[in-house]
Amino acid sequence: MLLDVLNAPRRLLVLVCMACVALLGFGLYLQHVVGLEPCPMCIVQRYALMLVAVVAGITALSSRRQAQIAGAGLLVMLSGFGAFVAARQSFLQWYPPEVSSCGRDFYGMIETFPLQRAIPMIFKGSGDCTKVDWVFLGGSIANWSFVCFVLIALTALMLIGRLARQR
Repeated sequence: MLLDVLNAPRRLLVLVCMACVALLGFGLYLQHVVGLEPCPMCIVQRYALMLVAVVAGITALSSRRQAQIAGAGLLVMLSGFGAFVAARQSFLQWYPPEVSSCGRDFYGMIETFPLQRAIPMIFKGSGDCTKVDWVFLGGSIANWSFVCFVLIALTALMLIGRLARQR
């Protein structure tokens, strides 16, 4: 069964898409049922995960090898970006800055400031981004998010390798 999924690019892409949707659903559960408020970096990771899900889903619809390679390449870039944000948040959680202030939330920044000013403000990661509210097997949400993004990137790289070898 698992080998069939690994040898079928479209099935693998659907699996990635479904995993992303499940992770997004779990994030919404933590927010709306458990009561954890996402910080700006968490929100950026959610958007990266949404983009990964959309790209994986759209790429799964194509049967053309070149489109699948391009889609998998885009998945590597998007998941790499998500992993970078998650790694930065993990670093801030492990080594919190001495002065931390919550600042504005993501939506407030986007509504109030032009995009070129809001994006750097999002990545400052002070305040709530350093707080660890939930832990599973010793890892915070940011740690697990990093692991998931890296696994998606590795899966996409493996897919690119398999598709490139096919003729």
